[in-house]
Amino acid sequence: MNRRTVLLLAVTCAVAVGNIYFPQAVGPLVANGLHVSPDAASALVTATQIGYTAGTVLLVPLGDRLPHRPFLVTLLGLTGLALLAAGCAPALPPLLAAGAVVGLTTVGAQIAGPLAAGLVGADRQGAVLGTLLSGSTGGMLLARTFSGTLGEWLGWRAPYLVAAVLALLLATVLAFAVPTTVPSSRQRYAALLAEPLRLLRTEPDLRRSCFYQATVFAGFSAVWTCLALLLAGPAYGLDTRAVGTIALVGAATMLCTPLAGRLVDRHGPDPVNLVCLLGVLVSAAVLTAGARGGVPGLAALVLGTLLLDVTMQSGMVANQVRIYALRADARSRLSTAYMTCAYLGGSAGSWLGVRIWSRAGWHGVCALVALLAILALTRHLLALHTAKNGGRRRRTRRVLQRVPSTASDRNE
Repeated sequence: MNRRTVLLLAVTCAVAVGNIYFPQAVGPLVANGLHVSPDAASALVTATQIGYTAGTVLLVPLGDRLPHRPFLVTLLGLTGLALLAAGCAPALPPLLAAGAVVGLTTVGAQIAGPLAAGLVGADRQGAVLGTLLSGSTGGMLLARTFSGTLGEWLGWRAPYLVAAVLALLLATVLAFAVPTTVPSSRQRYAALLAEPLRLLRTEPDLRRSCFYQATVFAGFSAVWTCLALLLAGPAYGLDTRAVGTIALVGAATMLCTPLAGRLVDRHGPDPVNLVCLLGVLVSAAVLTAGARGGVPGLAALVLGTLLLDVTMQSGMVANQVRIYALRADARSRLSTAYMTCAYLGGSAGSWLGVRIWSRAGWHGVCALVALLAILALTRHLLALHTAKNGGRRRRTRRVLQRVPSTASDRNE
């Protein structure tokens, strides 16, 4: 696979992920434009996220059953049509329905990963997956800023219509630029849906990769959910725009994830996971200083969130390389299991973070991040210890097999 195809798939990831996040920035504009309450308009974000969860469970496993190129093109085409319907919606109910369809079909990033992993050798998977993750990060960051600015200028419908044009143009390009692939499975749809659960039961490396990402993403979600509460509180007295400004530091991960991918290719996923989990633990300590307020506290928040972003995303590259190596014929189903666990972890982290904030404040949230990192780190060290002992036992068996066991053996 050439560099142009990698970049095209990275753009696909950016567009797909951006469609999930840009509705967050146009909620107030939707409320004014359709004359509904802000609370009612916020249901648009929920509808999109529910649709995305359903797409992960119901559509992503089909990536092992259908050829990747027509599947991606179809998904993007349906996304473009749903975005067009959303941009033309006359009232909130049809807008919510269209938003749910957008979420359902905009799972292209989860199809692009297995596709790219199958088109390159094992020694390049980390670098390629890191590039795709950079695209996803860029889509998440740019979508909010672009949609908010465009919506203020031309109204809330404009971001949906522009996103529709982008999705349809990208579908057209992909129809000619992406290499053809042969489906890896002939299983029926019902069997494909059940396969992620079976893989979680039978693949220990999948379970531990899911555990790493679920715990780290839970801490990540807790921090970003409660950061707005901290900045709006007495320690800082800032508005929500400050959260968006701090979030821009996450753009650094666009540079770091390809580097992390190359390190995974060179040293394997386990050392990179170890460094990343230690980095999450350090970020929790740095973020604790953010409770003091003022310039030093703000600097600690910027540095801590940057470290947390980089380590979470770099760890995700390592996890994806590990799970894609388990079964080349089931990468989409492996991705379904992995992303579902990660999403559940993030949702649980947001829920738990708010409740800890109400009882223990920012220090409690940082303690939660540290505890989750320690749990993942402990699990990782146990896995490394088990792998080391297993390797030692295998070497011992090989030595014993080469040593004659009796005098007659030696005579022979």
